Amino acid sequence: MSWAAGTQCVAKGDHRKAKPGELVYHKGDILTVVDTSTRKGYFKARHNTTGEEGLVNSTNVREREALRVDPGLSLMPWFHGNISGPEAVSKLQPPEDGLFLVRESVRHPGDYVLCVSVSGQVVHYRVIYQDNKLTIDNAEHFYNLIDMIEFYSENKGSIATTLLKPKQKHGAKSAELELSKSGWLLDITKLTLGENIGEGEFGAVYKGDYMGQRVAVKTIKCDVTAQAFLQETTVMTKLQHKNLVRLLGVILHKGLHIVTELMTKGNLVNFLRTRGRSVVNSVQLLRFALDVCEGMEYLESKKLVHRDLAARNVLVSDDSVAKVSDFGLTKDLKVSDSVKLPIKWTAPEALKKEKFSTKSDVWSYGVLLWEIFSYGRQPYPKMSLQEVKERVEGGYRMEAPEDCPAGVYSLMRICWEQEPRKRPTFHKLREKLEQEMQEMSKHSR
Repeated sequence: MSWAAGTQCVAKGDHRKAKPGELVYHKGDILTVVDTSTRKGYFKARHNTTGEEGLVNSTNVREREALRVDPGLSLMPWFHGNISGPEAVSKLQPPEDGLFLVRESVRHPGDYVLCVSVSGQVVHYRVIYQDNKLTIDNAEHFYNLIDMIEFYSENKGSIATTLLKPKQKHGAKSAELELSKSGWLLDITKLTLGENIGEGEFGAVYKGDYMGQRVAVKTIKCDVTAQAFLQETTVMTKLQHKNLVRLLGVILHKGLHIVTELMTKGNLVNFLRTRGRSVVNSVQLLRFALDVCEGMEYLESKKLVHRDLAARNVLVSDDSVAKVSDFGLTKDLKVSDSVKLPIKWTAPEALKKEKFSTKSDVWSYGVLLWEIFSYGRQPYPKMSLQEVKERVEGGYRMEAPEDCPAGVYSLMRICWEQEPRKRPTFHKLREKLEQEMQEMSKHSR
């Protein structure tokens, strides 16, 4: 078994009686390989939750698999969409107490119906949507259907029986089951939420602690959005790179919580704005540019397009490493709504024809380089969005930021070639930045 350092694996059984130097773990624990050159058949690993390190017998673990991206994967496998009452009744046969499904209300568009089998009958409860909350009895209110089903699975409340068994929609697979089988489902009871560190478009982000590890938690309350984010998360399980923000796992509780490593120094724009030239020298700026480029080169090698690359979506770790975040989700959520496209960062062909590709990411990377070397200034200063669109289309390009090395500015310019095929790959950009770095460290000696 050849495991690389950084590989995450899942324990197949308990190992409680550890010999000196060995790691204690339980079945299902997630371990990260630290060093494979220790002794034959063993490797050194760190326990993802206790943080302890020790030797592990390689036959006792399996690699933590990436989730298959599967359109059938659902946070709400019991949701059947728009079906009639009689159809719901026929789906809940043979009768079984606590067997249930949720459908859209035909009579009251915008509302839902919870259908539950009890004593041989199917009872239909209208779920009313009011003031952004859902309720059956005006006593209990819920943010979303996931939240409601979770509640009535544990409490009978004012319905005839607790919900015991979801009737899955044909073709739907329970996300909870799949996440748990592949080792990506985390335990809500082990999470402590701390302060709110940001409001995203889709939900809040909190600092937190997961079994001794500092984490960031993105909470998504709206069930439709949560479902779309589930796809982002499946993409994230496949990606491991030092310049991409690392996914630790997912918690399903009143919606979806995406748990990632905590990047203590916040996003790159604020990092640069609050420190400025006196604190951050140009070698450090180049280092950030290279970090982002390496993360993007990795995404390029996986044929993944980011679509929203900008310094606000790059986070800085404790030890000042820049990592790309918010990749994966951008495919499904942004494009239908081209109003929301970040115009100053988006390549002309993507604005006009919604043609997104690695080459449009390269364009955005050019703008991100400009943000880095201007210490976090807003691109196209003093220009309106309409002006930016028209003038860039007509061939206008930004001037170099003050004191920007000529070599770096020429890289920005080739990222902004009007024709996508003339723009370099991230691989090529990385080589050029490394040369630039060597030049710069010669002169700064």
